[in-house]
Amino acid sequence: MNKPLRVFFPAAAILSVMFFSQPTSAQNASDTNTATPAASPITTTAAVSAPGTAATAGKSYELDVPATTMWLDTKIDLLAGAQIQFTATGTASYPSTDSKGQSKVQSFSSDGLPRGWRDLVHQYPVANSGHGALIGRIGTGDGAQPFAIDQSQKSAIPVPGRLFLGLNQGTREAATAQGSFHVTIAVLSAGSGELNASFLPDTPVSNVTTDLLGKIPRRVKDPSGNPGDMVNVLLIGAQDDVTAAFKAAGWVQVDRTVTDTILTGALATFSKEAYLTMPMSILYLFDRPQDYGFAHAEPVKVVESRNHLRAWKSPYEAAGRPVWCVAATHDIGFERDQRNNGLTHKIDPAIDGEREYVNDTLASTGLVMQRSHVTPPDALLTAKTATGGEFHSDGRILILVLKDTASGVN
Repeated sequence: MNKPLRVFFPAAAILSVMFFSQPTSAQNASDTNTATPAASPITTTAAVSAPGTAATAGKSYELDVPATTMWLDTKIDLLAGAQIQFTATGTASYPSTDSKGQSKVQSFSSDGLPRGWRDLVHQYPVANSGHGALIGRIGTGDGAQPFAIDQSQKSAIPVPGRLFLGLNQGTREAATAQGSFHVTIAVLSAGSGELNASFLPDTPVSNVTTDLLGKIPRRVKDPSGNPGDMVNVLLIGAQDDVTAAFKAAGWVQVDRTVTDTILTGALATFSKEAYLTMPMSILYLFDRPQDYGFAHAEPVKVVESRNHLRAWKSPYEAAGRPVWCVAATHDIGFERDQRNNGLTHKIDPAIDGEREYVNDTLASTGLVMQRSHVTPPDALLTAKTATGGEFHSDGRILILVLKDTASGVN
């Protein structure tokens, strides 16, 4: 009885790896004020342009989210530290076919449909949430991280911004979806700060001196010693602070080996979860491989295109806290490895974009208490990766001082 299982598991695991290689308004319940009508529901809002309403503690806001919605602008502006509670009623549905080709309708609540095998080849904003589930997002930038809405507990808002609601679906499902969810948003506390104030502006990090910057290598190396990616981000904080910030921002820690990839990929497939942890190559800084690798990607496209980075704990400290060196790049496809004519990932040559993607995603968590951009001695402006791909930069390094998650000191 055990033999078929021993054969099936590796086969499925390998197949898993092969596969991935290849009209709405917001209304205050206690007032008669109504927000500006929302934009076309099937269109993702690119920017917050319509006037909104500052959320007020003790009040509730109601709106309908049509099932055709990708992202609906609620016109509700939230402050950092606000606490809100969601309640949703109603049903939505998708047309479908059964195993015999017969048409049927799949109806579901705001929790969405359980993820099935077919969902492994679809891209949803929240990778492991129910298909069609109600989801939220604060802001519209690239760093705005979609989140699953848990009606059983209050949601804490880490950064100020406009609240958007949507369904965990792709445009294809939205085009044929029917129904809607009626959502009540209760504001338990309003948070603090000002809506129009600049959030986390650049300020000098006094403990990161020119002398310290001069000690940090500008580039990492491959196993043969060839210079590679640029060190373009410094993080100040303990190991737990670093991992907590990336986890909160939706980054996942990548596998270290192909064996880990096969096992994790198989388990992710069996549990119907999106697999985002394909391994990245080993590079060196301070004469050792990266301590961590993190990736931010859409399921399915993870092999071809993903935001990713490597992080090393340096031998240096700033204000008594460890300094971490990060080399972040954006894979956008494949190209020829000029070292051996093999196939390798092609990075976006404008690598400052990935630096700012790290900036936006981590800052959106509320776990960054200070940030700055500095130009180090011998700033790197243009170079080639270890595989021969060219890249260019303005030479600046992003510094993010992380909140001390252990002591709670901000």
